[in-house]
Amino acid sequence: MSHEVFEHTADLGVRVRAPDRAALYAESGQALFEILVDDLGAVRPATALEVAVAGDDAAYLLHDWLGELLYLFTARNLLLCAFDVRLAHSGLTGTVRGEVLDRTRHRLAHEVKAITYHGLEVRQDPGGWSAEFVVDI
Repeated sequence: MSHEVFEHTADLGVRVRAPDRAALYAESGQALFEILVDDLGAVRPATALEVAVAGDDAAYLLHDWLGELLYLFTARNLLLCAFDVRLAHSGLTGTVRGEVLDRTRHRLAHEVKAITYHGLEVRQDPGGWSAEFVVDI
């Protein structure tokens, strides 16, 4: 699994690769939080939450999944560091782990305002799955 961030006008784009679709969504969640916080390794997996997202379109499911994760950060100040995703025909369920933002230990890197639909793509490749998404910063 891997991901890379690329510049996109006033936004940031992310390319993600993984061996299967569930791992792709998990890696995308990690990529989002690596944009938000300078050192994701400093975030402890102290709290676990279940996140469920309905949908059958792979790209829109990715958008909604990342939107839910961003909501947990903005509304509850949760920094997430571990993602376990399970897919079903009607959507996905994920167990996410992290902790509440502690400004004495965590330094924020970017303010992500939203997950955009611009350039949103999920596709199956010969070696697995890949995705691209853009975040509004």
